[in-house]
Amino acid sequence: MLIRPSLGKNVRDLALFNLAIDSKLRGCDLVSLRLRDVSHGGVIAKRAIVLQRKIDRPVQFELTDLTRASVAEWARQAQIMPGAYLFPGRAKHVGHLSTRQYARIVSSWVTAIGLDRHNYGTHSMRRTKASLIYRRTKNLRAVQILLGHTKLESTLRYLGIEVEDALGKV
Repeated sequence: MLIRPSLGKNVRDLALFNLAIDSKLRGCDLVSLRLRDVSHGGVIAKRAIVLQRKIDRPVQFELTDLTRASVAEWARQAQIMPGAYLFPGRAKHVGHLSTRQYARIVSSWVTAIGLDRHNYGTHSMRRTKASLIYRRTKNLRAVQILLGHTKLESTLRYLGIEVEDALGKV
């Protein structure tokens, strides 16, 4: 999923989209980010480290200038405090945006750009940058680290790459 949806003036969705691509986080980890997870002293960081729920291990990611700008603008407009969820739910007392609501948002983006929503979802967001990095560098180990996978085989499977292709035998 490479095409940035036309989000118009929806600053939250732009920040969510950009952060999803840059962070390569699973939906549950993305929606539960707090502003302090991606900022230092009121400034959006160039790099962040987040503990992934599924594997209980930290993963590090870089935030592009575009992502940093959109997250900063969202945090400013929504008046998000450092300890608050970056993407609050509809009712502020319920916590963060649910993974189901995130899936609905992604589905609306996919539909808006004319793709079949059944073929793309929240995991497509996670996979996008990892796939691009692999295509450009062919560095499986780097992609493995970026995704937080413990086994190289998991990364191969995740990217849909055959072992022979990864080894350059094809």
